[in-house]
Amino acid sequence: MNALELLLERQSDSKLTTPGPTTEQLDIIKQAALRAPDHAALKPWQFILVEGDAREKLGEIYYQAALNNNADDTVLARAKELPLRAPLIIICIAKYKPHNKVPRIEQVQSAGCAVMAMQQAAFAQGLAGVWRTGSYAQDDYVKQALNLAPEDELVGFLYLGSKVNDFKKSRNIDVNDFFTSL
Repeated sequence: MNALELLLERQSDSKLTTPGPTTEQLDIIKQAALRAPDHAALKPWQFILVEGDAREKLGEIYYQAALNNNADDTVLARAKELPLRAPLIIICIAKYKPHNKVPRIEQVQSAGCAVMAMQQAAFAQGLAGVWRTGSYAQDDYVKQALNLAPEDELVGFLYLGSKVNDFKKSRNIDVNDFFTSL
């Protein structure tokens, strides 16, 4: 897959199944994350791999967060199932490092670029994935359970696996709706 094809055909696939990335594929995905733009070479990232039984542990964390927020029974039941939607989840965290030339927003954006790079690397290798955020990415209990510092940002959960459905999503977006000249 060439670079332009990768950029123009990338899509999020929310229905995932096994197999997940092989060891070799995962190594490439990890390397791609570390090539994200990084002003002052701060490396403001942390990645947590969640696979196998650890997905159930993450489900328990989601469940407790939902319970703490007085969620209804439907949300509580779903909380435990969410991490089982893919064979691998990579939790991406922006680890803020105070710096006089690199504001927090740049460091969070760098971590976001790392997620995009990982998804692109997975897609380029024939895998599929979806970058999810949602209420659990902002939940204080989830952040504490993952040992985040108060200044850290949970940028998202990258779900990776193989596509269930092999179809390309339509992209009927007019670039002129988003680009103007000064």
